[in-house]
Amino acid sequence: MRALLTALAVSALVAATGCGGNDTTGAQTGASATAGATGTVNVFAAASLTETFTKLGKDFEAAHPGTRVKFNFAGSSALATQINQGAPADVFASAAPKNMATVTDAGNADGAPTTFVKNQLVIAVPKGNPNGVKDLADLTRPGVKVALCAEQVPCGAAAKKALDTGGVELTPVTLEQDVKAALSKVKLGEVDAALVYRTDAKAAAADVEGIEFPESAGAVNDYPIVALKGARNAAGAKAFVAYVLSDRGKAVLTEAGFQVP
Repeated sequence: MRALLTALAVSALVAATGCGGNDTTGAQTGASATAGATGTVNVFAAASLTETFTKLGKDFEAAHPGTRVKFNFAGSSALATQINQGAPADVFASAAPKNMATVTDAGNADGAPTTFVKNQLVIAVPKGNPNGVKDLADLTRPGVKVALCAEQVPCGAAAKKALDTGGVELTPVTLEQDVKAALSKVKLGEVDAALVYRTDAKAAAADVEGIEFPESAGAVNDYPIVALKGARNAAGAKAFVAYVLSDRGKAVLTEAGFQVP
């Protein structure tokens, strides 16, 4: 009887030890899921990504405890210049391949960029569309003040292409360095209309309306993203890019009005 009890005790101890080993393995597996993604991730992103990337940044931080995403939102051309001049960036998300090429051609990308969304222009007008704008031609009417992005900015290059496609010539009262600045002119009542991305008009739906126009179909912008070669947080950079490309990232972006590639 004593021998039987001893054997049972040993068996119980072995079983308990085995369970403890499994728990440890599970904890290690869970830890490895976020291994490497720690610290601050500096993301340079096109101004039109402000709302969506801000949300994705918070989601990323929640999914990767110990991380912090810091954004620099501006025109893609300005961001590309900053990166090539040595600005502390880990990730670059551009609103056009041309500005991304400025960075890749300089050898500052870690791998090939990936196009993650597309975006299309609309005519942003004040809520209620007081001037009755219906198409690009209406922007040339006397007294209608229009804001455009500068041509070196992706939204400006797209606007020029759309206007050329429609054979429409207009003289804007202001040329802005990013799409948010152009949109703000409409929101502040300083202009009657602006050519901005569909996503920006949707994000500002409380103040503006987005008028679709057919010429924009020929001026759709691809948005590429890449981790940078000089990243101070290389692991965090790759993890953030992967998160943007994930199903969760796509869901947030498409809900905001972006198109999938």
